[in-house]
Amino acid sequence: MDLLENYKKAWTNQPEETSKLSAIEIYKLAHSKSSSIVKWIFIIGILEFVILNSLYFFVDMETAMKEYRKIGLENFIYYSNILAYIIIFYFLIKFYLNYKRISTLESTKILMNKILKTRKTVRNYVIFNLAYVAILMMVATVATINANSTDLNTAQIFMVIGATLLATLLFLGVLWLFYQLLYGFLLKKLKRNYKELAKLDNAN
Repeated sequence: MDLLENYKKAWTNQPEETSKLSAIEIYKLAHSKSSSIVKWIFIIGILEFVILNSLYFFVDMETAMKEYRKIGLENFIYYSNILAYIIIFYFLIKFYLNYKRISTLESTKILMNKILKTRKTVRNYVIFNLAYVAILMMVATVATINANSTDLNTAQIFMVIGATLLATLLFLGVLWLFYQLLYGFLLKKLKRNYKELAKLDNAN
């Protein structure tokens, strides 16, 4: 059974004169667990960034850029990648700041607020990544159709659009499941800590 659950049950069944001390112990344990979770969110974010970017070593970027150049997307890919890196670094900094802030012992309400902010940061990070991939795939599809418009009839254009939409949805689904496995478990634990802190705060 979870150690926090054991503390909570002991706290609810103990004499009134010791309840205040036990409430502090429960808070400290919840705080420690929350801090550890947010630290792992930051570590996983760093590892994800390093691993995904190391994949470029296995891709022929020169050939890829030639293909982008053929459909007129060379500049778009270049500048969108720069923008994406800036936004990702922003989120990594947010993850780190969330960890540093949640490491400080403060009131229950402040800790609860920090947990909510951390969960919101992670959700926004996942939404950004999914949206970025979707935009890239849609822009690449439109550019490909425009570049080959003289060689494609209407039926073929709709087939390309349909195939791209299906591939995009499948890829986004896999990516969403990946993020659920990567961050979902940690966010659920944070949510559980938040609920326990809320019960503790209401009891006081």
